[in-house]
Amino acid sequence: GHLGLWWSGLLGLVTAYFYVASSLPRVETLSDYRPPLITRIYSDDGTIIAEYSHERRILVSIEKMPWQLVQAFVAAEDSSFFKHQGIDFQSILRAALKNVKAGGIAQGGSTITQQVAKKLLLTSERTFTRKFKEAILAWRMEKALTKEEILYLYLNQIYLGHRAYGVEAASENYFDKNVEQLTLAESAILAGLPQAPSRYSPYRHYQRAMERQKYVLKRMVKEGFITQVEADAAAVEEVAIKPRLNNLL
Repeated sequence: GHLGLWWSGLLGLVTAYFYVASSLPRVETLSDYRPPLITRIYSDDGTIIAEYSHERRILVSIEKMPWQLVQAFVAAEDSSFFKHQGIDFQSILRAALKNVKAGGIAQGGSTITQQVAKKLLLTSERTFTRKFKEAILAWRMEKALTKEEILYLYLNQIYLGHRAYGVEAASENYFDKNVEQLTLAESAILAGLPQAPSRYSPYRHYQRAMERQKYVLKRMVKEGFITQVEADAAAVEEVAIKPRLNNLL
């Protein structure tokens, strides 16, 4: 009896997998990812006159990003990113059970890969099928792409407030500098934004953003990415917020 139930359950799961998997977007290569980019109009001397885009996004390679910026996001959003295979099955199972008990779909702990998968699925309804699709996509991405490629997609698409998508657009928005010029202190501010970009906006809520920054630095120390001395130095650094092109006003 129990074995029969187990087999029928497994069969149902496999059928569901193939049914759902056939409708998913391709993720075999980086070129399958097509983010909306920004159109810029330059004057004769090279200064930017205007920008047209629903989402402000400038793609930047992972090599151009300071490694501490990458580590800051990993520490804040998914500390086991370099160790796991795209999906933390236990956390999905826990979230699913919690959702069933709650009678709805609650937030489940998402890995960085799942967050990228979620964006590729375009819709954001919180259903079990949606979670299942996200899990399959994340698993496929981990098989097809390197960790660096997944981070490249993540760090170029993450929403960081005030119409800025990706770390380059956010770096220009808040600090009026390119991503490769970011200090550890500034990197930790950006890494604190994904959870609630408007709540932690350094432009609107400077003090709150600084508290969040200290949390990110603490996580980085815990993960062995930086030393306590580096964290302390970053925490006392005077960070200037310089809005550019009135994007934040």
